[in-house]
Amino acid sequence: MKRLECLDGLRGVLAVYVMLGHMAPFAALPAWLTGPLSHGGAAVDVFFILSGLVILRSLESCQFSARPFLISRVARIFPVYLVMLAMGIAVQPLPIPFDEMPWIGPSSLARDIWSQGWPVDWAIGISAHLTMTHGLFPNGVLPDIWVSFLGSAWSLSTEWQFYVLALVLGRSRMGASRLAMLFLMLAVVGLAWDSAAPEAWRFSRAFLPNKAQYFALGIASADWVDRRSVRSFALVLGTTLILCAGHGNAERMLPALLWTLCLAAQIHPARMTMIASPLRWPVTRWLGAISYPIYLANEPIQKALGVGLAWFAAGDPLMFTALWLPASLLIPMGAAALLHRYVETPAQRWGNALARHPAHDVVPVGT
Repeated sequence: MKRLECLDGLRGVLAVYVMLGHMAPFAALPAWLTGPLSHGGAAVDVFFILSGLVILRSLESCQFSARPFLISRVARIFPVYLVMLAMGIAVQPLPIPFDEMPWIGPSSLARDIWSQGWPVDWAIGISAHLTMTHGLFPNGVLPDIWVSFLGSAWSLSTEWQFYVLALVLGRSRMGASRLAMLFLMLAVVGLAWDSAAPEAWRFSRAFLPNKAQYFALGIASADWVDRRSVRSFALVLGTTLILCAGHGNAERMLPALLWTLCLAAQIHPARMTMIASPLRWPVTRWLGAISYPIYLANEPIQKALGVGLAWFAAGDPLMFTALWLPASLLIPMGAAALLHRYVETPAQRWGNALARHPAHDVVPVGT
């Protein structure tokens, strides 16, 4: 498959943006500076759109065969995830010393970023995280399970719901346009359920129907990328924007619009050089290569770092911010680079090699 360089760069920009959004609310910075960094949810939605395109191409490359697709996905997702989930569990009991950070007000976004306190249903929570099912619980059953232990991992549950459903539906070889329409229908069902169901039976944003329109847009993007048709993409884009407006939040439209600009830059780089060129810079593409470890590593590392710096600074906002700003960015990025080199890349090579061999060619361990 042809490498989509602009979209590789986009992945890096999104991961860094999410990291900045987790960092900024803890610093003593003016609101005009931190405000533009408070749309991390929209950045994750763009990740979902990108996943829709990438996963469709992956399914097509393995001819919708479950074994190679699932092996490659497990090898891609789980090794880094398990390392960072272990760290998330380790730092979960750490008390967050907000008393030592008086510049963080009661309504600050910082109070919702780091989870704390050992959950009562911790065994269920850990089991759900290990099986990627933590996004399937209604709010009234286990209300905080989707963001416990490793908050950013909520999107991985959504991703796995998408992987399984796309694999099942795609085996009928219905084509990208029809598959996208099915996910749009799922999004309509999700919107209807969210509007009519009692609060206890509503789901978090980690539940696939609440994000299905973004995956649908990614799937429809394949028609445009492969130069088959731009009409199906335009139809799905329009429907996605309507569904986003139906949620009553204009911010939900931003991911689809941003994606359209970046996808157009990928397809017509000469016409959109102001967008395409930065996304193709070597540093941007390198960040794209380590984007997954950045996305998972920043939150637990920043939590451990922030707790330590809060006690060290003892209520001094200038000292805390001066130490926090560089450390909260450089340390997670360094950890992400190491995870990419020593965990993610070897696991992907192993997974790809295993996926290429038929099941009857795999030699049992110990023989």
